[in-house]
Amino acid sequence: MPSAVDSVFEVAFWLNDRALNDNEYLQPTKLQCLLFLAQAYYAVAYEGKRLVPAIFVADEMGPIEPSIYAAYVRGRPNLIIDTRLDEETGAFVDSIWRRFGHHSTEYLVKLCKRNPAYRLALKRGDRKSTRLNSSHTD
Repeated sequence: MPSAVDSVFEVAFWLNDRALNDNEYLQPTKLQCLLFLAQAYYAVAYEGKRLVPAIFVADEMGPIEPSIYAAYVRGRPNLIIDTRLDEETGAFVDSIWRRFGHHSTEYLVKLCKRNPAYRLALKRGDRKSTRLNSSHTD
């Protein structure tokens, strides 16, 4: 099933840019949580469809998207990414930012760790896929 965007980096960079526009530093862990929540809520809103073509894995620190994790080790990677999302996708990601962006990293990690898909994946073992679907949001 195709995703709404071509790359997880499109949404990650959009969120980074939005945070900067709001004079906020977006910590890598908070970015991971926002991406996870966006993917989960998108699946609910759009009958199981994916926002980003990514698989999140369960880690003790919370859900992570491995490509974003590796790329952001030393800060925002120097990639040329088009962050212009189509109107519907942009509005959706903006709604995620407005709903969750003001929360602390610690709050978002706790929220993500309560997600049934995350808990099940962590129970199966560290770094297992969260397999998000439309029934996995709080």
